[in-house]
Amino acid sequence: MPRKVSIFGATGSIGQNTLDLIRRDINTYEIIALTGGANVEQLARDARELGAQVAVTAYDDRLGELRDALGGSGVEAAAGAHALQEAAERPADWVMSAIVGAAGLKPGLTALRHGGTLALANKESLVTAGPLLMAEARAHGAQVLPVDSEHSAVFQALVGEDVGAVERIVITASGGAFRDWPLEKLKTATPEQASQHPNWAMGQRITIDSASMFNKALELIETHEYFGISPDRIEAIMHPESLVHALVCFCDGAIMAHVGPHDMRHAIGYALHWPERRDLPVERLNLARIGALTFRAADEARWPALRLAREVMQTGGLAGAVFNAAKESALDGFLAREIGFTQMPEIVERVLTLMSVDYSLSSAQIVLDNVLEMDRVARQYAAEAIRAVT
Repeated sequence: MPRKVSIFGATGSIGQNTLDLIRRDINTYEIIALTGGANVEQLARDARELGAQVAVTAYDDRLGELRDALGGSGVEAAAGAHALQEAAERPADWVMSAIVGAAGLKPGLTALRHGGTLALANKESLVTAGPLLMAEARAHGAQVLPVDSEHSAVFQALVGEDVGAVERIVITASGGAFRDWPLEKLKTATPEQASQHPNWAMGQRITIDSASMFNKALELIETHEYFGISPDRIEAIMHPESLVHALVCFCDGAIMAHVGPHDMRHAIGYALHWPERRDLPVERLNLARIGALTFRAADEARWPALRLAREVMQTGGLAGAVFNAAKESALDGFLAREIGFTQMPEIVERVLTLMSVDYSLSSAQIVLDNVLEMDRVARQYAAEAIRAVT
């Protein structure tokens, strides 16, 4: 019987790489739902080809366009947040959660209730509501598998190991577009410059988050929430080649490093085929040709996002939801050229400081309504902070 699969965020880079793997063995899968954003043409093309039950665009005003593109295919067209939830309610054995941002939380929680596997590329779900997400998985006998390359690497390095023997987890960072820029030059960086990643092919928002190290900051929090490792035993290190994705350091001094090409199909394929390993169409590294791998310390003074992530982990509670919402709002402000590149962490820190005074972030109950409310309020605080500096 074919394995039932849904892909949330099908038109993004993670979604397209997932579809690439599925196409190579299409008879093994039955596509239940594909969802996307503004790229309705791509969404409709994929849904037609793969015979999805339903295709959903996040934008209500694109529904007519999607229906026209799917005309005569038998694929149902839908749009908006309610339609995303309805798609997540359709039973599936394996769900890719690749919607960017906090918008991916609710569909992911809903998908877990089927008791299948949630392949999690939406790191914001763990950052904003990690305890809630993992508790939901346990309650329904579901499996959450990490798809970020770093967390997939840690997961693989821990197979057969005792987590209690872990001394440190080190996740690597390429440094993004500005890793070699002088610090003073960062103030003048533009969205176009920040959107050029030296190693990975990703969407614009995550590429800019890589340049600001907010992406790595989210991943530090994600490591804490998923693996249950205390914040003081998690660190980031600069690794320009992006070939070592993570290192797990054990109490006996051994270090297990996961090395592989910078191709997201590895982490996606591992989650798709888990607990088996199967052939994947990724480059086989020639270490002799590569010659050397380099590492250097991640300067938290240069990249304040890393320091803020540590403060968020120490605070706990709803601080992650505030951090992520403020980060997303600051990125919106940078893309709109309302604030500069180096002002993004300043906005996030201001929001965290103000809301720590106005709300009991550390002691608040982590339930969906509270997470969504903190997300909403943090965006308001961030908008005010952005207005104050423009």
